[in-house]
Formats: sequence, C-alpha cells, structure tokens
Amino acid sequence: MEPPRWLPLEANPDVSPAGGLGFLKQLGIHPDWQFVDVYGMEPELLSMVPRPVCAVLLLFPITEKYEIFRTEEEERIKAKGQDVKSSVYFMKQTINNACGTIGLIHAIANNREKMNFETNSSLKKFLEDSLSMTPEERAKYLETYEAIRVTHESSAHEGQTEAPSIDEKVDLHFIALVNVGGHLYELDGRKPFPINHGLTSDDSFLEDAIEVCKKFMERDPEELRFNAIALSAA
Repeated sequence: MEPPRWLPLEANPDVSPAGGLGFLKQLGIHPDWQFVDVYGMEPELLSMVPRPVCAVLLLFPITEKYEIFRTEEEERIKAKGQDVKSSVYFMKQTINNACGTIGLIHAIANNREKMNFETNSSLKKFLEDSLSMTPEERAKYLETYEAIRVTHESSAHEGQTEAPSIDEKVDLHFIALVNVGGHLYELDGRKPFPINHGLTSDDSFLEDAIEVCKKFMERDPEELRFNAIALSAA
C-alpha cells in the first residue's frame, strides 16, 4: 500500500519553513513563541535571534553524501549504543512530504510545558493522545488526524506562488533539534531513533544546535540549500 502524501511545505518558497505563526495559531498555540529565521551562523547574526530559543528546525537537501552518512551513523549507534532519555518525544515519518509538520510537532512536543495551548487546541489533543504511544503508533495516528493535515495543507497553499503538486518529488527535509534534560537531540522521523548530540543548556542551546547544523553543511560543501529556523520567545 502506498504511504499517504501531503502537499510539500518545503517546496513552496513563499511559505515560512514551518508554516510560521499562522500554523501555530491554527493549531491552537498562543503567540508567545514564534519561528524566526536564523540569517547566519556567525556570533553577531546569532545574537539577533530573540532568546530564549527552545528548538531549531533545519531544512537541508537529501543528497547521496548525506544518505551514505545516515546509513553509517545508524550502524555506528546500533553497534555502540547511546543514551536517550525516556522523556524525549519522538515520532516516525510515514507520510510523504510531512517532515515540516513533524519537525514542528517534535519542537512543540519536547517543549510542551513551556507552551500555552488554547483549550480546544488540535495539537494539544494530539500530544495528549499520543504521549503513551510508540514512535510508530504516533506516525499512524497522524495519518488519521484530520485537523493537523488540514492545517498543513492550508499552510502549503500560503504565499504568492502556486502550491506545489502533491506528487512533486522533494529532496529537501526538515529535522528538529531540541534540548531535553540537558542533552541536545536531533529528531528526524526518517531515522529509527533520536540522535543524542551531547550536553547543552538553555543558555547555550542555540549555539550548540547551530554547531550541529554546521556539520550538515560541512558534509555537503557544494550545497547551498540550508535554512535554520529558531523557535524563540516572542
């Protein structure tokens, strides 16, 4: 059976990579947090990002070099093991083109105690329902969760250019970087588990997350299609 497909957010240049404030508002989150573009990775540009930052989304190209690295990384972690706290909220991606929305869910879910949800928030209900599920069960639940799909698709239609076709092949992908219990985790629904990138703190999180983003860029120095977005205090 073909996996479900959503309209690709990341292929529409006029859409803020996670659907922006409109997306958060439609999902029932008060606007005391906002997505802001990180315009560069130098200290003076990072200093322009409002603090605190509780998550970073990275948009990057899936290239042959990256896929080789991903396979090697997975084998290395399976052989050596890693420490992942049970409190990390992680879900698999089974819907094509849904990585922007899954990145946003990862960002919000792992900071849910900092968020103010509306009483009837569709995302709050999704998180409450799925907290006790496995990463695979969360993915299946999202496939049937109409409120988030509708919000995703309305965001994909935003902007000046025409929304991309649902069948368009997109080689750009979103991941979320979050701080859970003082460790920096990379959450990517295409991977079998979260990746622990080591210690971090609320104060150093943005800089630590950007160091991880730089490694993605260094693996593909010919590529220019990288974009980092911070979930920052409004």
